[in-house]
Amino acid sequence: MARITGSWLSGPNAESGDNPPGDYQGKELGLPPSGRGALAPFTRRVLALLVDWFISMGLAAIIVRPNAEHIISKMTIPKGQQPPSHFEVITQALSTPTLLVWFVLGIAAVTLFGFTPGQYFLKLRVSRVDADAPVGFIRALVRQLILLFVIPALFTDSDGRGMHDRATGTALVYSR
Repeated sequence: MARITGSWLSGPNAESGDNPPGDYQGKELGLPPSGRGALAPFTRRVLALLVDWFISMGLAAIIVRPNAEHIISKMTIPKGQQPPSHFEVITQALSTPTLLVWFVLGIAAVTLFGFTPGQYFLKLRVSRVDADAPVGFIRALVRQLILLFVIPALFTDSDGRGMHDRATGTALVYSR
């Protein structure tokens, strides 16, 4: 167990130092070095997450429909202090609904299609590394639960996969 934890927390290539020439992230998983099926870089994964977040925020706004004037009128504002802007009030009102929509969207989309809307737009998909099979509901649920905590996704193994992918036996790869 300590060996697994050490490789997770130490970052990429903790045991071997630098990759020898010809090695690449995803080689140990049997993934190609580039093109379809290759491991997606960190920047693309973050962009996909941002796209998903903004889509979730838009859906949450449609569902909740916050009224800034009404919310501000119910606030107790000390004398001499300015009320918050409409933007601040609306973003605060949408914070929890956005998280819930993002959570459900991630589980549903990965279970049904193998990718979220943001991953689709950036030509990525979630793929199982242990079998040529769909991700499935349980893996999508566990993956999304771990992603809720954000920090585990920042710790990567030698292949560049976050803890959420490592725990569920998945990888975010190029789809086309």
